[in-house]
Amino acid sequence: MLYKIYLCQIVLLVFLVVASTQLSSTYFTVKFLDESNNSLVGHKNYLEIYCYKGRLKHIEHMWETVQIQISLHPDEFTYFEGINAEDVVQKYDQLQRSWHFNIMFNKRQIIKLNPFNQTCIGVKAVKDYDIKLHRIRVDYWRILLCLSGFALFVSAPSLSTNSLFYYLTGISVGVFASVLIFVYILSRFMPRKPIMYSFLAGGWTIGIYIVQLIGDNLRLIAMEYKSYVFYYILFTGIISFVVCYRYGPVSDPKSINLIRWALQGVALMMVFFSSDFQEASMFLNFILLLHNCLPVKRFWQSLCRITKCWFPPKPTLLSEDEYHLQGMIETQKALESLRGYCTSPQCNQWRTVLKLKDPIRFAKFMEGSSHIQDEEVLAYETDTKVLRDGLLTDDDSVSSDEE
Repeated sequence: MLYKIYLCQIVLLVFLVVASTQLSSTYFTVKFLDESNNSLVGHKNYLEIYCYKGRLKHIEHMWETVQIQISLHPDEFTYFEGINAEDVVQKYDQLQRSWHFNIMFNKRQIIKLNPFNQTCIGVKAVKDYDIKLHRIRVDYWRILLCLSGFALFVSAPSLSTNSLFYYLTGISVGVFASVLIFVYILSRFMPRKPIMYSFLAGGWTIGIYIVQLIGDNLRLIAMEYKSYVFYYILFTGIISFVVCYRYGPVSDPKSINLIRWALQGVALMMVFFSSDFQEASMFLNFILLLHNCLPVKRFWQSLCRITKCWFPPKPTLLSEDEYHLQGMIETQKALESLRGYCTSPQCNQWRTVLKLKDPIRFAKFMEGSSHIQDEEVLAYETDTKVLRDGLLTDDDSVSSDEE
């Protein structure tokens, strides 16, 4: 009798070893997706792994989005995500070996990937499918999220003391949190026993499942039950407004600071999650924090200095025509500045006139006449021409001597 028990144990042990070996030897294929090979065909009942290699980080790819689209309904396939093929196979084997009941699966037809990291997606479907790689070089939703974060961070001090924002936020929170209030009221009627407490402690997963189910079918609920949704929002909105009106806007300075910090924290998170280029997002958050700590004028001065240090401007040389034009413009500015100074109270006109050789010419200059006379212009042009001819003659003689 005893040997029969040992024999059964040995047979059971061998069966478990063989079963684990079969499960661990998962058959799979690995395919790579990129811009040149962005569309593939997947087969049913096989674990097929699709890998995206990623690209180098650059500022021009900051708001880029890469996503994979599967041509199946979410209930017709299961996918596993990992950093490489081995990671995907390990997750698949863990699911196959263990008893698994997860109400939090996140099945989607469109799976977003990190554009800068290698990512592998393992797909097992009940029928054949098409899988495509889409690259959005400039995702305007990401830009909108980033700009919204900037606007929220800058306007947080004014929003924290705004009465309209207080009522709108209170009504919105009341509408979305009314389900939690209903659960709290329902719990008051339940018996206070240890068994019921354990049921409530372990039943949170059912609540999460219901919330996820409502979220997945939110559009269908809004279309099929328009009147019920309208009356629900109206009823909960009125109650939330009454509660907010009863307590009034926040007036305590510490509470206002907490609201402002909470809004700024949400804004920083919006900016951070607006891009998969985390270094650039952190730099934008650093700029926002610097703007919050420093005065506006000093902040822009510091930002300009940092920009000039990182991106120094390239020096440009003036052409001959630009040189003469710049000289004329600066001369006119200097003459106007001189006229303004001579007519200001800071200048003693009589003392200045006594020091001049030709006061009449100075008076004409103050009235708007030219600061040089025609004879001086003619003498300048003649001297310049003689000097130019002399230089040309010297160059010609030097070239003839060389010949």
